[in-house]
Amino acid sequence: MVWDDLDTPIGTLRIYSSEDGITRIDFPNEEHLQCLRSTNSFIADCKEQLKLYFEGHLKEFSVKLDLEGTDFQKSVWRELMKIPYGFYATYGEIARRIGKPNASRAVGNALNKNPIPIIIPCHRVIGSDMTLKGFAGGLNVKSLLLQHEGIAFKK
Repeated sequence: MVWDDLDTPIGTLRIYSSEDGITRIDFPNEEHLQCLRSTNSFIADCKEQLKLYFEGHLKEFSVKLDLEGTDFQKSVWRELMKIPYGFYATYGEIARRIGKPNASRAVGNALNKNPIPIIIPCHRVIGSDMTLKGFAGGLNVKSLLLQHEGIAFKK
């Protein structure tokens, strides 16, 4: 596994990659994995796409991912990637979309374990009361990402 950093409007993101794709993106406030600082084509592509996203020129990512998680987590993450730029869904909506209508809390736990935020857009998921709920980068960052996409919510 290798990593490299990318400076963004929300702070320095640390991007990790295996030989098969992007495995993780850390926010500045998160504890980082200990591995070799280097780069590869997956990281270079990810950095370029994130730059374009933050510049407002990219609305859909095509980064190669190498996801590890349970089948349930992966089903939630796949569903998150279907939420278009500038839109949002509630935890309950995601639960219904994956065929588990009573699994809102489990969806929240899967979002909490999302290893590749922004690209797997967990920031686009809000509470049923239309408020922002937990986010690894902090609610400020979640709010900034939503505002960047043209959506404004109160924390």
